[in-house]
Formats: sequence, C-alpha cells, structure tokens
Amino acid sequence: MTTMSPVRLRHPNGLATIKIPLDSDTFTVQDLQQEIHSATNILPSRQMLKTGYPPRSLTLVPELPLSSLGLHKGDQLIVAEASDPAHVSTGAQIPTTTADLRQPPSSASSPRNTEGSLRTSQSGSEYVEADGGYLIHRVVPDDNSCLFSSLALIFEQDITKSARLRQVVAEHIQKDTETYNEAILGMPPTKYMSTIQKPATWGGAIELSILAKHYRTEICSIDVETGRIDHFSPQGPEDTGMRCIVIYSGIHYDAATLAPSPDAPVEWHQTVFSVENAGTLDTGKQLAGRLRTKRAYTNTATFDLKCEQCGKGLKGEKEARAHAEETGHVRFGEY
Repeated sequence: MTTMSPVRLRHPNGLATIKIPLDSDTFTVQDLQQEIHSATNILPSRQMLKTGYPPRSLTLVPELPLSSLGLHKGDQLIVAEASDPAHVSTGAQIPTTTADLRQPPSSASSPRNTEGSLRTSQSGSEYVEADGGYLIHRVVPDDNSCLFSSLALIFEQDITKSARLRQVVAEHIQKDTETYNEAILGMPPTKYMSTIQKPATWGGAIELSILAKHYRTEICSIDVETGRIDHFSPQGPEDTGMRCIVIYSGIHYDAATLAPSPDAPVEWHQTVFSVENAGTLDTGKQLAGRLRTKRAYTNTATFDLKCEQCGKGLKGEKEARAHAEETGHVRFGEY
C-alpha cells in the first residue's frame, strides 16, 4: 500500500502542504510538479525547487521517478518561479536579498557538542547546536500578542499576521460553541470571541489547541522553568504528522526554528518538523534547559504584576486573572 507523506511548500504567495507517495516507483517528478502547480499556480515549466539546509537546488527531470530528488517525509521545498523556463532544470539559484549567506562551521572548526551549547548569534538570538543545523530562539515582541506572533512567525513567516490568528480562534469557537462553551471558556462564547480579538488579550491553551487543529500541526510548548512539554495535537485525519515548537517563559511565548547556521537568513529557517524526528524536540528541551540556567523565566504563581490600566498591584497569574474578570482590565506589566 502506498503511503502518502506530507511535504511542506514555501512559495512566493505563502505556505502549503501537499501529500505525495515518496515510496512509490511510479510517481514521477512531473507528478510532483503538477501537485505543486495545483497548490501554488506556478507552471511546472517555471518551477525552481530547493530543499535542505543550507538549501540545495534540485535538478528537475520530469520523466524520472520522484526518488531521483532524494526527498523524505517532513522535508520542506522552497518553490520559486523562474522568469525564463530555460533556467528551471539547470539547478539555478533562488535569489535572496541577503548577500552574506553564512554556512555552518565545519566539524574541524566547531567540535560537536552532543549536550547542546547555548550561544548568541550576531542578531542576539540564542541557539543550541542540533543535528542538521541550529535550533534558534526566535524572540517576538512582548506586547500581549506573543503567542499569536510566535505562531504567525512559524506558520505564516510573518508576525504581523498575528491578528489574523486571533480571528481564526474566534471563528473556530463560533463554529463549535458546544465544545467551547461557557464552562470551558470561563465566559460566554460571544464575549470570549470579542475579547480574544483584542490586541491586549493573552492567549493560552485554548488558542494553542485551536491553532494546532487549524494548521493541522502539533504545537509543542516547552516550559522554561520546569522543562514540561505540553502537546497540542490536531488528532485524527487532520493530523499531518508535523510539529512545531514554542518556548514558554511563564508569561511569554517565543518560537524555536531550525537554521543551517546561527545567522542564516530567516527564509532558510525550518519552522515545522516531522513528529518522527524526536531529536528536534530533544534539542528544544536542551534550549529550554539552557534558558533556565539563565533564569529566563517567570514563576507565574509568585511574580509581581501591576495593572497598567488602573495601577493596582497584583501577585501572580491567579490574582491577575481575577482582576481581569472583575474589571475587564487586560493590560499587565511585571514589576
């Protein structure tokens, strides 16, 4: 029986996932190109493909079997459109806007650290060496939308689309008020839908579970203080077998992405991974552990907060939530 495997496409108009039979002897490169055309509207004659880290160009010979490209489950294809179809099968380079595309250090100059070493890139991002690259701590703004910004970075490659993710959550609740009822939400669904779309409202487990289902991708939230991993999975036929990682400090979410080198351009970062690649999740735990040694977390039971709308001092997340329910105030700052 032929197994259909998910392959993620990054193309000029966004992201897409296609399913193709990687183990089939009859599925050809041309068949792949037709699938890409259906997902991207880029004609096969104009498709340029890259994969891997750092990305390598694929030579496309339509008549050859798909196996000639050496693709694996969970791989990501970078799709570009050639202005001249004659360039497609030559392995032409996909243009980038960054002149300095640094390669990972060779094993001779950078000995392998199997426990993962926390370092800081030139951009200030911390990272841990991983199999096939570097897991990068992608910090997003501390503006009450960090959960949505982190997942917009992961799924849309654009944190400015965080407001759209809030809307996705509201739409999902509207369609399923039986599951997301007042008892689950802590308020009437209509009120929750209105509140979650406000830029100052924090997101949490409810939003993670809804967005995991929407993007058909498991979201793993790693808690810096405890090392606990919470899995939010789409379940059933909606599950594509892919996962992503967010890092949770107690009051803030950031993304974790895999790059070929610490200062590689963001378009080279892999943001979702196959669930079969347990090593990536292990590296995420290492990254959280290293952040823990730097005390890059907040104990939400004991931290001191101030309501930025009325100035009241609060102790811990429990008091903050109670204050929010009592007053409607949702903007808090840590002392």
